[in-house]
Amino acid sequence: MRVLSTLPVYILISLLLLFCSTLRAQDSDELFREARTAAFEKKNYPLAIQLSKEALSKSPDYKDIRIFLGRVYTWSDKPDSARAEFKTVLKQEQGHEDASLAYASLEFWNDQYNQALQLTNDGLQFHPESKDLLLLKAKILNNLNRYKEADKVVTLILRTDPKNTAARAISQRIRENSSKNKFGLSYDFVHFDEQFSDPWQLVSFDYGRQTRLGSVSARINYANRFKSEGLQFEVDAYPKLSPMFYTYVSGGYSADGIFPNYRAGFSLYANLPASFEADAGFRLLRFDDNTWIYTLALGKYYKNYWFNFRAYLTPAESSLSHSYSLNVRYYLGGADDYIRFAAGTGLSPDVSTNTVLIGGVGENGEPGSMLVTDVNRLKSNNLTLGFTHSFKALNVLSLNLSWVNQEYQKNIFGNQTTAALSYQRRF
Repeated sequence: MRVLSTLPVYILISLLLLFCSTLRAQDSDELFREARTAAFEKKNYPLAIQLSKEALSKSPDYKDIRIFLGRVYTWSDKPDSARAEFKTVLKQEQGHEDASLAYASLEFWNDQYNQALQLTNDGLQFHPESKDLLLLKAKILNNLNRYKEADKVVTLILRTDPKNTAARAISQRIRENSSKNKFGLSYDFVHFDEQFSDPWQLVSFDYGRQTRLGSVSARINYANRFKSEGLQFEVDAYPKLSPMFYTYVSGGYSADGIFPNYRAGFSLYANLPASFEADAGFRLLRFDDNTWIYTLALGKYYKNYWFNFRAYLTPAESSLSHSYSLNVRYYLGGADDYIRFAAGTGLSPDVSTNTVLIGGVGENGEPGSMLVTDVNRLKSNNLTLGFTHSFKALNVLSLNLSWVNQEYQKNIFGNQTTAALSYQRRF
């Protein structure tokens, strides 16, 4: 007591205030933990709001609690209350990273893209290397149809953090949208060791353009098969329905008998949480009869990888034929630099060199003479290895080598080897 009595009064008061503030901070931390438990584990947002307010009454400058409260207001569909909390933090600390991200995300989810972009840019002035802010900026620019700017941002993220799964998941979509126009040229050479004595050759030329509804492309396919020549005309489109959903719509026509007389396709795609993507749809091939093929697929981005598993189901009168494929990409850089590996069973209707086989090939090699249901019952296994590389940003070169072991008659197998080279130019 003698020591304390000799201390100046103002030091005693300071020590008492420090002790009391420590107790308040401890109380605030405990309330903050309880609020997070209520929100994340119990999904009890009203309780989380109540506890957060109580904690802020003890520590009004506790930024993490205030940002958390703003997020809970956002999840509770109370955007005005959330904005008030985020603004308070940003007044206390201009460009605060978490507050900027939370506030910009709120405006992004409410389709206020210009306001979200301004908040993101304000945060990036103080935190230029923030991956979260950069990724949100790329998403906002993509939704504003400012694709070239979005592509630059997501490319910057992947250059410094190539295993960023979220950036990888949107990089392909942004890259496809980043150029108004594109044209491509491809050549396939198919060799058979048993089934046919002459190789098949396929040349394709396509032109695509970005529109307000999505990308649209037209394609001309030339084939030399069965010592005959044929042309096919195709149109593909990817209409956007929302930031989550888009579709694939396709149609084709040929009068030569080398290709299907008609072909059509449709799929509905969904961009799901955790970098998943799913789609479901159908393919229609018209030879002598209509062949309906239904397809389901699930894709997943993980760090430098993209995985996609797809199933094709072909119903018949008394059976259901099915084929499966697994595609894996390992990205070496941006969206157009990767190594590809694929394996599957059965024949995919999305591969041009397969459409005649799906339509049926007779013993003499003439197209369309075997029932489609018979073809789909025959066994087939395939492997593909590919490499895609971009150069000078707008040019993309691809090389694919594939091998198919095909049962072309009951218990009689042959090997089919394909070398494919393609070039694409964006402008």
